Amino acid sequence: MTNFIPKNIFPLLKNSILGRELYASINQTHFNLNIKNACGSYPSLITSLLYKEFNIPILMLVSNQEEAAYVLDEIEDILGKENVLFYPSSYLIPYQTEEVQNANVVLRTEVINQLSKNSSPKYIVSYADAIFEKIINNINLNELSQSIKIGDKIDTNFLNEVLFSYKFTRTDFVTQPGEFSVRGGIIDIFSYSDEMPYRIGFFGNEVESIRKFNIESQLSEEKIQECIIIPNIDHPDHDTRKIPFFDYLPKQTIIFSKDLQLIHTIINEKNNLANQIFKELNSTIKRGTPKQLYIDSEELLQKINQFSWVEFSSMPYYPDKKTIILSQNEQPSFNKQFDILANDLHDKEKLGFKNYISFTSENQEARLEEIFQEKEKNSHFTGLNANIHRGFIDKDTKFLLYTDHQIFERYHRFTLRNSFSKSEALTLKELTDLQVGDYVTHIDHGVGKFMGLVKIKNDDKIYETIKLVYKNNDILYVNIHSLHKISRYSGKDGAQITLNQLGSPAWKNLKNKAKRKVKEVAFDLIKLYADRRSKKGFAFSPDGYLQNELEASFMYEDTPDQEKATKEVKKDMEQPIAMDRLVCGDVGFGKTEIAIRAAFKAATDGKQTAIMIPTTILALQHYKTFSKRLKEFPVRIEYLNRFRSTQQKKEIIKDLTEGKIDIIIGTQQLVGKDIKFHDLGLLIIDEEHKFGVSVKDKLKTLKTTVDTLTLTATPIPRTLQFSLMAARDLSVIKTPPPNRQPIQTQLIGFNEEQIRDAIMYELNRNGQVFFINNRIENLDILAGMIKRLIPQARVAIGHGQMDGKKLEDVMVKFMEGEYDVLLSTTIIESGLDVPNANTIFVNDAQKFGLADLHQMRGRVGRSNRKAFCYLITPPFDVLTSEARKRLQALEQFSELGSGFNIAMKDLEIRGAGDLLGAEQSGFFADIGFEAYQQILNEAIEELKENEFSDLFKEENETKDFISDVQIDSDFELLIPDEYVNKVEERFSLYQKLSEINTEKDLSKFSENLIDRFGPIPPQTQDLLNSIRIKELAKKIGIEKLVLKNKIMLAYFPSNAQSAYYNSMIFKKIIEYLQQYPKEATLKQKSGNEEILLYLKKEKINTIESVLEFFHQIHNFILK
Repeated sequence: MTNFIPKNIFPLLKNSILGRELYASINQTHFNLNIKNACGSYPSLITSLLYKEFNIPILMLVSNQEEAAYVLDEIEDILGKENVLFYPSSYLIPYQTEEVQNANVVLRTEVINQLSKNSSPKYIVSYADAIFEKIINNINLNELSQSIKIGDKIDTNFLNEVLFSYKFTRTDFVTQPGEFSVRGGIIDIFSYSDEMPYRIGFFGNEVESIRKFNIESQLSEEKIQECIIIPNIDHPDHDTRKIPFFDYLPKQTIIFSKDLQLIHTIINEKNNLANQIFKELNSTIKRGTPKQLYIDSEELLQKINQFSWVEFSSMPYYPDKKTIILSQNEQPSFNKQFDILANDLHDKEKLGFKNYISFTSENQEARLEEIFQEKEKNSHFTGLNANIHRGFIDKDTKFLLYTDHQIFERYHRFTLRNSFSKSEALTLKELTDLQVGDYVTHIDHGVGKFMGLVKIKNDDKIYETIKLVYKNNDILYVNIHSLHKISRYSGKDGAQITLNQLGSPAWKNLKNKAKRKVKEVAFDLIKLYADRRSKKGFAFSPDGYLQNELEASFMYEDTPDQEKATKEVKKDMEQPIAMDRLVCGDVGFGKTEIAIRAAFKAATDGKQTAIMIPTTILALQHYKTFSKRLKEFPVRIEYLNRFRSTQQKKEIIKDLTEGKIDIIIGTQQLVGKDIKFHDLGLLIIDEEHKFGVSVKDKLKTLKTTVDTLTLTATPIPRTLQFSLMAARDLSVIKTPPPNRQPIQTQLIGFNEEQIRDAIMYELNRNGQVFFINNRIENLDILAGMIKRLIPQARVAIGHGQMDGKKLEDVMVKFMEGEYDVLLSTTIIESGLDVPNANTIFVNDAQKFGLADLHQMRGRVGRSNRKAFCYLITPPFDVLTSEARKRLQALEQFSELGSGFNIAMKDLEIRGAGDLLGAEQSGFFADIGFEAYQQILNEAIEELKENEFSDLFKEENETKDFISDVQIDSDFELLIPDEYVNKVEERFSLYQKLSEINTEKDLSKFSENLIDRFGPIPPQTQDLLNSIRIKELAKKIGIEKLVLKNKIMLAYFPSNAQSAYYNSMIFKKIIEYLQQYPKEATLKQKSGNEEILLYLKKEKINTIESVLEFFHQIHNFILK
């Protein structure tokens, strides 16, 4: 496959009618041109050629964001990202005072900044909504720009004042534009002028270094000589005399537009809306007239006519201007008839055409080649590695360019520039979330209160400890080396928390009781796993031609997680053991497609698939999805639910028994007595926890002989994922599909005007609206209100008490776009998929839990459109503080994945309860969820070593004998205040350090410290080395290490029956001591019931000497 673009394509473009005309016009000071019949992505190719040849500034103006994104992808592929700029809208509804989307403001500022600096010519892509908003003028932009160069003398206090005047916020971690943080001589600033934040290092008042850094790792990535700090140019406080975007463009810019008439109409409509809102606004919040803030259609045309322009349109806005009509056609639709495609390419080649097909991946090219080979057809094309949106045929130059996604009828996904990612940055912030007064669980002492970090002085040495308070105000100081034993307490939402008493046996008894119960659950899970391993299942065949064709025809590009999960499922199916795989991923992340591929794989081997769905409506939705996806393939799909008539059910059951149905979708009826399969090969279960106990028991017996794939949208905590891997196979899909926009969440009162405006905004962009109200009795009243406010809105009502057929009819019509607004109870929470619905209202939101709200909010924002969620509540002063916190958390975190973070704990606890059984949920409240997970891990490890030792023989042989090393030291092992002065940040670093167990991670941690806080002080270097010692001690079997008064005592396992004493490791240590008797001596002392063996080494002056000693022993063992 050739990388885009081969040199021989440029002469074809250059010698075309349009190419010759543009080359002739380019030297004129002003020219206008209409181009008719330009097909597919031809405009992107010809304008790129022009930019490449003449290095002139170009603005490509299209009607909407989606088209702009496709053009942007193409142009970046051809010209390289460094030459292309994207100018988006700020997403503000006229006169809206809500926060704009930071990612877009950064992109807008970046463009304005580059244009104002007269940097090298760029190719800019924009659209109507973006140019509608006027922007800060050049004089004010210069006033609000602070340039910083290496060697500049700047008072850091002055810089602080400047940043505050720019409305920047001071934070601990910089994760988004408009934030800065100060740590000694280092200032981190996220300017709106760049897609990455700056780290500025000072020596006194002199700028010593400027680096760009990654917000996820918080590590520097690129050294630069200069940076410019610019505030949010769209911030209301920076409202000055605003000017149209066109005023920033260089005079020699050529404006290419696609359908100027449509752009003109959009600007007109937006102006009408702005004028209407302006009239209704309270005079105190008017920030300027529409004329001052927005461009109108007349001004738009006036500005465009100041430049040379070219319009691509079948109906040009200025028909009297010079017009060129091209001889082009769009790429034909082959309806996946590959014989016709092969013949078409062959015929075109005979006519002298140069045939090209653009592929988004090498896999797609290989798939097409494979299909041609199967059909014994020669391929008559050159493959291009390019992101082309639409293919075309140019008869003038005999140039043909087709696209793979059109051939396979896949949705071509564009990638919008999102200037910064917040995924890991949020977890950094979460680490500091443990506040003084929060409840924590210490695995040895129980539930207490976290009271922060406390320094203790002993023998003139300072130690940092964690202070915990227990019942009767008893205090426990915990060594920072034992931080891993402490976890935030999280029980069931709203459960009463009781502090434990230090020294009381109650905690130990509770822990033992939990462990016994947990062991029973774990035993059942592993036993099911063992039963499956012992029985022979059906091994499905490797993928064939039909499977490849199905996967190639998927409308979207697989996300990496989706691809990995698909491979894992297919690999399991090809094994002679029954599969039991759980696929976990948020709604809309692509689980259904994995199920479709698995079911089709079963069908191609003549096996039947049963798909069990918890609700009737979802069964119907899955039936429609499967039918649509597999309509071109020879499979028969049916569904059974309460909406089917008795006669229909009889016929379906008969056909199922006779093997005439390949895939059957249904509710729990599928495990009923009357259902008989001809040859069941695959069972797919959606949200298994929603089925009753009797259904689950029937499923359990099926699972040992039939391949089983379970899907869930309830997140499973990471630690639990690892535990479960002992009992079942797990695939986790964490990556959302590209271009998902954050859901803008807003708390509002019940305000008719606001509700009307939000619904109107959605309907004006041809979208749909959910309105959730959990009281059935007043749904009709609300429907009447919406019809009164918006007479043209088509409103439907849906709830669980309706007649089944009627409810099905409402839901199907809403899914198919026949209704604009669906008023319903929370039935939509359980998985209804309507990508066109991008606004949701939740009435009386304070009555819902965080997890429910998060899942309801997840019904919108499932396309590439901006989505809105309005939580309607009574006035805040009448809400409980708990409800206030819950709602504010949801409003605050609109970013994708962040909703996961807030609702995560609640959802994870729910998910764990779903997986492990309801009675386990009681223990979550008693001991805290994190402590419960630790106990579960211990229980599973014990089962692996004892009851199921044969099954896990290989794993047990490679396991360390010691799981944890206790260190007691009089060395100062800490992070000094003067190095990291914020207590929360120090605690966060200790917490991160307690989770590190590899040299690679420790080195990364050290780099991070130097990068963010400067050179590492000796006490902190000792702390890092103590982690290295701990890991080496674990490997050689040391359970406890005492470093005091310059003497080291290293204790071997306290259990005299431990297999460790018969291991090769222990024999090697004895051998080492015999060879090097001066290094250390083996001692023993009597404990309560047993003899303790330990090593003694004297003259320990430094932590480095201990590390060196352990390295010597470890290397000796490895010899």
